[in-house]
Amino acid sequence: MKKQILAVIITGIASSAQASDLGMSISPVTLFDYQEASSAYEEAYINGSAFFGKNRGDDQAQYTFNVNANFDRTLSTPDRDLNIKADADGQVNRAGTADANSESSYTAGASVTADNYFQPGSNGAFWYGSASVRANDAFDDLETTAGVGVGYGRVVNVTPMAKAIRIMDELHQRSAITAKPDKVTYQKIARIISREAQYLSKHGAKDYALVWIADIEAALRNSGVAANGLNVAGVLKARDVLLNENISVRRYGWKVRAGLGYVGTNFDGLKNKPALEAGAEYHMPLSNQTQLSNEATLRTIINDGDNAYNLSNNLSLTHEIDDRIDWENTWALDYAKNSQNDDDVTTNTLSSSFIYELSNSLDFTTTARIANVSGSSDVNNPDGTDRAVLMGVRYRLR
Repeated sequence: MKKQILAVIITGIASSAQASDLGMSISPVTLFDYQEASSAYEEAYINGSAFFGKNRGDDQAQYTFNVNANFDRTLSTPDRDLNIKADADGQVNRAGTADANSESSYTAGASVTADNYFQPGSNGAFWYGSASVRANDAFDDLETTAGVGVGYGRVVNVTPMAKAIRIMDELHQRSAITAKPDKVTYQKIARIISREAQYLSKHGAKDYALVWIADIEAALRNSGVAANGLNVAGVLKARDVLLNENISVRRYGWKVRAGLGYVGTNFDGLKNKPALEAGAEYHMPLSNQTQLSNEATLRTIINDGDNAYNLSNNLSLTHEIDDRIDWENTWALDYAKNSQNDDDVTTNTLSSSFIYELSNSLDFTTTARIANVSGSSDVNNPDGTDRAVLMGVRYRLR
């Protein structure tokens, strides 16, 4: 009996060692297993929607055309996080009343923020510098601001690990690998995925994907889960995930910041005013398919006791329903106290969008949106609630 028990123990130990040699994961790999201070992500989209019709009682056809473009790029190194953003919104519309003319409006803006860490590679303290400019056709002047201050925390881009997990799931499902690899191998593959730009620069657009996927295959072969390399189906599926499927950005971590600002001009007519500013952001992948993010900023313009305030908070929840379908939900809160007319305007905008991927670069979008404005004396932006359901297309530039 003792010999049988001893044999079972030895067999168990041998099996565990064999599993380790084959690189099989003992516990599930998550996005939090990715640790990489150097990363980059870039998103650029153009969205368009249109309405055209003539209702009973209309004297002429009415129409509305909306175009939105946005760009978001973050470059992270152990020393610094550099974020560049730009956006533009335009609208052309005409009412159905007699002799109504076509009207157009637009807003646009750009900003850059650099967070410089006192201790490279840490998740600790940093100093930052920022600058922004905004335009609105309803005002004559641009809004220009700058800021400098200190902060704490770090946000990590874990999108490469999300792609690595997706690839391993697909390969294992198709028996292209004998088992899922260990966390070390996942980390190696995620790092290879994160260096796409380097492969593209070195090998060119025609050949870089071949070398890129070959290096992923080599990592799997070295781990023991694909001793003879990937079969044709495995290579094609890895290429499909990397090049044809768009996985929205996954991030985790938080930052807080506070500092001094400068307002060159703003839409209220103030010029050359000092300001105080504070901000915070929080990002958490609730699962491999779900991302929660929240960003808040507060700016106070010092104006001889008649100060102006602006608070904005943007909350988003994105869930990947299917490889081709994303569900995006946002809540934007904006509070502004105008130092010129003492308006206290609060704007809440809720939106929910289903995004269906038609191709690698083109999406079909359906969005339900509700916006409420309160406290405004502006005839062009009165109090009230607007509701809309929009269908359109979104083109991915990057």
